[in-house]
Amino acid sequence: YELARERLGACGLHCGKCYAYTDGDIAALSGQLANSLGNFEVYAKRFVEMVGDPVFLKYPDFRDFLGYLAEGKCEGCRKENCRLFKGCGVRSCSEGKNVDFCFQCEDFPCDHTGFDEHLYKRYVGINERMREIGVEAYYEEVKDLPRY
Repeated sequence: YELARERLGACGLHCGKCYAYTDGDIAALSGQLANSLGNFEVYAKRFVEMVGDPVFLKYPDFRDFLGYLAEGKCEGCRKENCRLFKGCGVRSCSEGKNVDFCFQCEDFPCDHTGFDEHLYKRYVGINERMREIGVEAYYEEVKDLPRY
């Protein structure tokens, strides 16, 4: 239960699969790819002519984006406010009501989330699934799936 609680926010979204999560897959794999590419920028310029494909002109933007993903700037919703959804009200609400997950609250589903319509539907579905099969079983279902 503790690992699931650490990796899942109170809303049920998998922080560990978020692009901003410091110890997540995206940050780790982005860092590995950046390291593997090394000094590729020099070659990307040459490949435009050698290979004849202008896609290599996009490499500087790709490198910048890859570096951004590799940084991983968030410790997760259990340790700090969500960096992805600035208007999220879930963490403060769950702490105030002393629940680990929203489905454990008598007011679930509620309008305290601050989520847009798409994310709200996802949040409700996630919490209903956790209520149905349990937090640990839900985590096992999603731990290896992409978040996005």
